[in-house]
Amino acid sequence: MEIKVCSEEDYVRMVEIWERAVRATHDFLSEDDINSIKEKLPALYFPSVELFGADSENGFVGFIGFSDDKIEMLFVDPSFHGCGIGSRLIEFAKKRGFSLVDVNEQNPRALRFYKKHGFVVASRDEYDDAGRPFPILHLALAPEA
Repeated sequence: MEIKVCSEEDYVRMVEIWERAVRATHDFLSEDDINSIKEKLPALYFPSVELFGADSENGFVGFIGFSDDKIEMLFVDPSFHGCGIGSRLIEFAKKRGFSLVDVNEQNPRALRFYKKHGFVVASRDEYDDAGRPFPILHLALAPEA
């Protein structure tokens, strides 16, 4: 697997991966929530972060986005969950010095994933950045990780 810089040409595939991953892991989101976020991805969210994609023999299978010292997004096509792609992206992030990530409290699978990779809960907010009642856990990389 190769991790490469993403460009606007990758946005369509990234939106597809994002939607499949969210539908597989974010059962607390309504259809309206998903559609609202989805329409903002290419115009607002993707351009605001540094994006890298996981390209494998199966094609483009996941991506990660960074801003400042934070992992802003990490999504892997659900048909490749458990294959080590997310772990490779996290290791890539750690080598680049990224040590913070937020996770929805209602996504325990993601929380377990990040904890497995050395992140610990640093704080919690009752609402997400858009003011929706989806608690956010702010994670930080433990010093020994």
